[in-house]
Amino acid sequence: MQCVDIVAKAMSNLRTYTELISLPTFEERFRYLRLNGVIGEETFGFDRYINQKFYRSKEWLRTRDQIILRDSACDLGIDDREIHGQILIHHLNPILLKDILDVSELLLNPEYLISTTQNTHRAIHYGDEDLLIKAPIERTANDTCPWKRTVR
Repeated sequence: MQCVDIVAKAMSNLRTYTELISLPTFEERFRYLRLNGVIGEETFGFDRYINQKFYRSKEWLRTRDQIILRDSACDLGIDDREIHGQILIHHLNPILLKDILDVSELLLNPEYLISTTQNTHRAIHYGDEDLLIKAPIERTANDTCPWKRTVR
């Protein structure tokens, strides 16, 4: 496949914020974003300093703040999933060195970004649902004492 064909195919499969927020549950959003990468797989290698420079830029920090406000500081933009610790901004579509060097639209366009926690971010990249923080179980009176439950 030629380079132009690869780029066209990748662009046609772009994940978007608009599609993501149409999914009502956290689990559905996670599955939409899941990448199934390999732990320790290199993304920038020796050029990692370039993406680190980008993540310290004024443009990125401004965009990051906008995304956190838009998502109400909630994991994957789900209202009952407030983030109380560090907030990461996840690129819905993996960025490459070329995206940073060419200042690709994928870098700062809010349509390609979402707020997330460190655990969710790792789960997305490695495809491991066990890394996700589970929603608390809704408890009911006597739910742990079968002999005291009322029959409805």
